[in-house]
Amino acid sequence: MSRLRRMPRQQQPARPARRRSYDQFCATARALDSVGDRWTLLIVRELLAGPRRYTDLHADLPGVSTDVLASRLKDMEQGGLAVRRRLPPPAAAAVYELTEHGRGLLPVLAALARWGAPALDERRPTDAVRAHWFALPLLRALDGLTPGGVVDVRLPEGEFHLRVGPEAAGEAYGHGPADRPDARLVLDADAVLALGRGGTLADAVRGGGAEVVGEGPLADGLRAGPGPRA
Repeated sequence: MSRLRRMPRQQQPARPARRRSYDQFCATARALDSVGDRWTLLIVRELLAGPRRYTDLHADLPGVSTDVLASRLKDMEQGGLAVRRRLPPPAAAAVYELTEHGRGLLPVLAALARWGAPALDERRPTDAVRAHWFALPLLRALDGLTPGGVVDVRLPEGEFHLRVGPEAAGEAYGHGPADRPDARLVLDADAVLALGRGGTLADAVRGGGAEVVGEGPLADGLRAGPGPRA
């Protein structure tokens, strides 16, 4: 019996994975083609605070698997929402950061935070929390504040900083305290939730749930507050 020779399998070029689409000629549908997958907008929320390493993103997105996070970041790179670059020495670490197109999602996330704020009536035992997750509702609460500057925000869960006012540029908020803040805002849990639901900072200060630390125009503006928002 003749021996059958195994024929080499013909190599075929890998086909690029086709991203899911709603296939609708609609601006909303096109937007959801890019950011409608689970976790994508929360990754944007993290990157709005500035460049992040993969390990930092994974730590601040409890519940996401490594495979899903890697897949979403790849999709965001392909969609022009984020880029991956290497920091110069001595850091020499790879980080992800938003493009200008990606940073354009800030008002979208701020609107979602406003819409979802009434659902934060009580923290569930399974709920994770990070201090900087309250940055978006606070940005809205401080919208219109003049003069602008950098505000350190201290919550029971930790610290972050905001850039407010007409002079604000670059990342809207950042992790941890700023090097040279213009003022500091100390909030308790009830006050930050009330601000997210549309309350005013002036009311929080008068009620004792907020304390403004510092001197100067920005600190004075924080104490007075920008007033109620529509």
